[in-house]
Amino acid sequence: MRKIESLLHEYGLSHQNETNKAIHWICVPAIFFSIVGLIFSIPSGILESYLPFLGSFANWATLILIIVLFYYVSISPPLALGMFFFSAICLALANFITLISPIPLWLISIGIFVIAWIFQFYGHKIEGKKPSFLKDVQFLLIGPAWLMHFIYKKFGFAY
Repeated sequence: MRKIESLLHEYGLSHQNETNKAIHWICVPAIFFSIVGLIFSIPSGILESYLPFLGSFANWATLILIIVLFYYVSISPPLALGMFFFSAICLALANFITLISPIPLWLISIGIFVIAWIFQFYGHKIEGKKPSFLKDVQFLLIGPAWLMHFIYKKFGFAY
């Protein structure tokens, strides 16, 4: 069994309940975005001075997401492509909120993060199983890939 299949299988073992799965479809992307938003909110003057061609995307979130995407490439290049597109959407949304919202992005991100984790833990209470990341921190990154693999399956894409 390939490493990605093993990881997705193990993650899926604690995500069998339909209510918990539905919660994860909403909350995992929300948590991913909230973390991107929090990191995007860190002042990035030094990056902007060294990477001016990136404009408003010369920030810590872009740098961290590049590193995270290397992890995804190491376990599944096709899934990494999907995660790249999702990451780009998160960065664009963070930038958009920064430009138009009177509420700071970091505050919005904290709110989303807290609410989404409350629902995640509620989902796992319904499931009767602990979240996978309590066993292995790596599963914090597998959650989004687990959802992405369902999208790939729906459209018949290899992962």
